[in-house]
Amino acid sequence: MPEITIIILTFNSIRYIKPCLDSVFTQDYQDFELIVVDNGSTDSTVSFIKENRYPVVLIENKENLGACKARNQGIEIAKGGWILVLDCDIILEKDFLRQIMSFVKESEDSVGMFQPKILDMDKKTIYSCGIYLSRFKRFYDIGRGKIDSGQFNISKYIFGACSASAVYNRQMLEELKEDTGYFDERFFFLVEDVDLAWRAQKKGWKALYYPVAICYHYGNSSSLDKVSRQFLSWRNRKFLLKKYQLDRFKSVIISFFYDLPRLTFLFLTNPYVRNEILDKDK
Repeated sequence: MPEITIIILTFNSIRYIKPCLDSVFTQDYQDFELIVVDNGSTDSTVSFIKENRYPVVLIENKENLGACKARNQGIEIAKGGWILVLDCDIILEKDFLRQIMSFVKESEDSVGMFQPKILDMDKKTIYSCGIYLSRFKRFYDIGRGKIDSGQFNISKYIFGACSASAVYNRQMLEELKEDTGYFDERFFFLVEDVDLAWRAQKKGWKALYYPVAICYHYGNSSSLDKVSRQFLSWRNRKFLLKKYQLDRFKSVIISFFYDLPRLTFLFLTNPYVRNEILDKDK
């Protein structure tokens, strides 16, 4: 049985899939299996994988079922005790798997999530060093947009791992699984990693950032436009806060100082948000 299962999601990913797969198969650690879940690509992504005979388990969805559903499909058939989820536009450093798996084995059993250092493709700008959750329940990627000058080179506990590249304990995932899956499929795309981290924290699982394992991220391989991304972020945050039922005082404070100003702006600028609010049937 492989120590770790790697799950890569694709959706019209022909631009990214070759460098991503090549970075996996040139690792100096090979005790893994690779599952690719394609979400209904209409380009040559699937044919490229088949024609080049990459040793992967390929799941072909007829339509885009969302990142959550696709990851869940991969996890369901995974054989590894650890799960590495990757976006298709991620490229791993050659020692990535060896470094992260060595760190995993040295860490305490209560750590169920591991976050590598994710840099942009310029190899200078930070994409994510993990998820931070503020007192206002605002979530964002640690270090996003900052130049990497070593300020995030110390391993530390964090709230959760960014699912663009994250390692999860299979035992933890089984414990956290809901009727809506390991990743809650109602989110479809965006914020689902925050939800998983929140569930893990409530169950006593920890998340650990490990900066020695490094990978690089192109970003927005889904080609989702800004307006749609804003809408999904707003909708999924609203759903997240409702799901965890904060007490009334906290809800009022959070709404007044963060959500209400944001909602006002989005109502005026984002037609999807405006339609969602004005649709009385929702």
